[in-house]
Amino acid sequence: MKLVTAIVKPATLDAIRTGLDRLGVLGMTVGEVRGYGRQKGHTEVYRGAGVSIDYVAKVRIDVLTETSIAEEVVTTIVENAHSGQIGDGKVWVTTVDSVVRVRTGERDSEAL
Repeated sequence: MKLVTAIVKPATLDAIRTGLDRLGVLGMTVGEVRGYGRQKGHTEVYRGAGVSIDYVAKVRIDVLTETSIAEEVVTTIVENAHSGQIGDGKVWVTTVDSVVRVRTGERDSEAL
């Protein structure tokens, strides 16, 4: 099993979810996060004054999936998050040794 994690722009979340639904992904976890990368934040105007925004709002998506479709999950996220602009985000994959569904005690593939 694999855990596919992505940090992307919030505006891309709905398109990513639609793409993952088409793949048959049964669920994902989404959280609001803030951070910075190469863009190092930005400046916005608030009440006529420039305000430095050091951390940019993003969403983190975690998808626990079978190894066999992990690359398709990555491709779907990248295709739907890509704008070609700085700040599009990152996607990475982690190997997962074991999963347990707390409610039923199901393990591994049955717990997905």
